Amino acid sequence: MLEKLSREGETLDMIAWKEVCDDPRLRDLPFKIETNRLNQIVMRPTYNWHGGFQSEIAAILREKLKGGRAITECAIDTADGTKVADAAWISAGRLAPHRRAFSLPIAPEICVEIVSRSNTMEEMIGKMQLYFARGAEEVWLCDEEGRMTFYRHDDNGPVESKLCPEFPRKIDWD
Repeated sequence: MLEKLSREGETLDMIAWKEVCDDPRLRDLPFKIETNRLNQIVMRPTYNWHGGFQSEIAAILREKLKGGRAITECAIDTADGTKVADAAWISAGRLAPHRRAFSLPIAPEICVEIVSRSNTMEEMIGKMQLYFARGAEEVWLCDEEGRMTFYRHDDNGPVESKLCPEFPRKIDWD
């Protein structure tokens, strides 16, 4: 049931993401599920507007970027368990060796989080750091009004997206 991961010379027992996905007790929950380094399953309620923004962002990514895939609910192995980016874009070359994996050992080039009332900025900064540590080039945040904020692995504050400069600053979903 447990998968061994190592971090900075120590061995950690982490719930294998495949086992979480295969557990029949967890299949139909109306929550977003992730894991953390404490071997806990973390769940958050989902909202229709959240899914709406998720699908709109993925559709725009698919339209604007070629040579890869837009993904929703993208599971990524991190030093703090499996985190699930709400939307992502990954190049074909980065995706190819992991096409059928339950979770990715490397982050997509773009990871997007849709921030809701149940999220804190501290949590979002933590997720950004985890995604950047796994190779994400940009992490984007979308707020409840559809406003987009872009961050790059090599900058400290909000910036313009270099990977998708044509991406809108605001997503409409009504």
